[in-house]
Amino acid sequence: MKPSRFPMVVSMVVLVFFYLPIVLLIIQSFNASKYGGSWQGFSFKWYGLLFENRAVWKATQNTAVVALFSTICSTLLGTLGAWTLHHYRSRIQHAHYLLVYAPLVFPDILMGISLLLFFVHMHIPLGLPTIIVAHITFCTSYVAFVVLGRLQDFDMALIEASQDLGAGWGTIIWRILLPVLGPGILAGALLAFTLSIDDFVITFFVSGPGSATLPVYVYSMMKMGSPAIINALCTLFMLVTFSIVIVGQRMLTKNIQSSQSRI
Repeated sequence: MKPSRFPMVVSMVVLVFFYLPIVLLIIQSFNASKYGGSWQGFSFKWYGLLFENRAVWKATQNTAVVALFSTICSTLLGTLGAWTLHHYRSRIQHAHYLLVYAPLVFPDILMGISLLLFFVHMHIPLGLPTIIVAHITFCTSYVAFVVLGRLQDFDMALIEASQDLGAGWGTIIWRILLPVLGPGILAGALLAFTLSIDDFVITFFVSGPGSATLPVYVYSMMKMGSPAIINALCTLFMLVTFSIVIVGQRMLTKNIQSSQSRI
């Protein structure tokens, strides 16, 4: 009996559905036509206009600052929250889980409006600080549950054994917790960084004058009618993303090969 080709066909259709728009976007970034309705020749002029657009790089800088600070803070708070949920047991534990889990299921528009009302009620001017606080609010929950999943396989007897041998909490954290929980913490940090860079709805509500991040600025560029420059910008971002993935994959492969050679 011959194996069915149906799964392969379905996989190919899904891949084409996912990546064909990206391929078309890359092609249109080299199209001399401003709106991409027809091919008017190969050109790099949109990349030149992109590098001359200071507002784009200002928005990119704002995005990097927000993502960096929100990732650091949410990783710290999410890790501590995951440890608290896993280590301490009480009657109101379900309420604690609900509070941490709520930002994952609330619609972004609801969080954006509620945070906007909170900042306005507290007379806090909108800007980069309010965006950072808003991103920390929802990124912390993602980090907490990623680290919590790592803690499910953690043997607490290791801490008790190290304490019996005279180790302090500094040694326990540095020698036991960080090596064991490190992959989960790193995964949560990368997820928080990605979510912070990609967020639009919440940022749109809590951003102020001069603090627009890249997703918000790209939205305004679409309304002003600059799709060609956006195509060039997206192409550069994809180039950077794929480069990071390739480098990370090669580093992971080298680490696996080195570990196997030592064995």
